Amino acid sequence: MHFNFDYSATQILWTLTFAALLVLLVVLLGRDRAKRFPWFTASIATMGLLLLTSQLLLSRLPRMTGTEIFLGLSDLDMVISLLVLVELARRAFPGLGKLGWIVGALTMLAVGVAVLVMWGHWPAWKTLTAASELVAIRLMDLTVDKGILLSSVLTIELGLVITLLGRRFGAGWHSHVQRIAIGLSTAALAQLTLRVTLQAIGTHTHITTQAEYERVMGVRDKLIHGNNVLFLCVIAWWIASLWVDEAGTASTVAEETESSDEGESAPPEAQLDGEAEAESPDTVENPDPEAKSKGTHARD
Repeated sequence: MHFNFDYSATQILWTLTFAALLVLLVVLLGRDRAKRFPWFTASIATMGLLLLTSQLLLSRLPRMTGTEIFLGLSDLDMVISLLVLVELARRAFPGLGKLGWIVGALTMLAVGVAVLVMWGHWPAWKTLTAASELVAIRLMDLTVDKGILLSSVLTIELGLVITLLGRRFGAGWHSHVQRIAIGLSTAALAQLTLRVTLQAIGTHTHITTQAEYERVMGVRDKLIHGNNVLFLCVIAWWIASLWVDEAGTASTVAEETESSDEGESAPPEAQLDGEAEAESPDTVENPDPEAKSKGTHARD
């Protein structure tokens, strides 16, 4: 039997990713995690909006208009991703002094800026400021490209720092902060790996025939699909991690208290024995009247 399956791998991955983002938003709002991580929640919502725009809106709008809308949302997502890093750092290291914050922030920014300057091609300033209708699009595209690169490097750095030092400040393995940071750093590392691989393929590959072009594009599509599958796994990791309460939270403590109270409650037999022991002094103090009268007659 032959089944007619008209959906491509790109469409399947897009559908699964968008559905997973919606489930993650439901978990963040339903389990009351959005109050603790408002910027992370905003980042997930922006990712879903970008997926909708790229798949359903760009093909129905004029090319220039669709490109400006997509790049504008991408710039917004990049700014929110930087705010997510600040949010996670504040949650992971609440007791860190001002000097520690300054030294840590400057060190991470120095590494990120160094990678940003040394990696990739920077267009000439005349090209960016040339009188053309594409100046705004060029600047927005450059901002998205370099901003995502800087955000990815900072995310990997913060993930390593939280994993190594977070336990000392209360952000251990079972904390939501470390689970979110691990997912973000994993996705950022995969994004950088994909970027390096695609740049290497574009630099060292010399295409002369149509068959070679199709083969290179097939490899490119497989790498992009693999990165999308990994990001889907990261979303599933966030859903499972944020659904469970952290150890030491109010709900967890309440559940542990209820279970301990149930374990310490006495069984019915012990309660009956206790009631019998409680009633025994009354029987000693108030003996049978007939026995008392018999005792008086006997003494008489």
